[in-house]
Amino acid sequence: MTGYQGRPLLFLDVDGPLLPFGEGLQRQPSGSGQTNHLARLDPQVGLRLAALPCDLVWATTWEDQANVEIAPRIGLPRLPVVNWPEPSDEDERQDQWFGLCWKTRTLVAWANQRPFAWVDDEITDADRDWVSAHHRGRALLHHVPSAQGLTNDDLIALDRWLRAV
Repeated sequence: MTGYQGRPLLFLDVDGPLLPFGEGLQRQPSGSGQTNHLARLDPQVGLRLAALPCDLVWATTWEDQANVEIAPRIGLPRLPVVNWPEPSDEDERQDQWFGLCWKTRTLVAWANQRPFAWVDDEITDADRDWVSAHHRGRALLHHVPSAQGLTNDDLIALDRWLRAV
């Protein structure tokens, strides 16, 4: 632990955790093709996320579009956004070799030793091991199955961990 005194970060992915896409969820309500999938967003999840003792950060390929399309629909304010750099060839080779999610290195760098939780449907044990070896702050990598999205149990687990940091 680095002794960081501020609030921990919570990196949020959109597709999977906030927009589940499992069986049974593929039937879309009628509406415009561009936005009908957004009907799967649960406004209660936004309220619960906003109540967590942390600083929320978008960690999604939606980048700033998450502030335009997602945040207002779930009651979140404009959030900071992780912008994804082009990985080096060496990083891509290592990520593939170790089985890392393509986001892992960038999120550890973005956290800059600050405690963080990360909610994503692509997290594996390889990511947990890499973060443990390369991040001096506390970290919780919380896998959310894309078929169900964030659940009450997930939010309780995040709240407990964040309060203990």
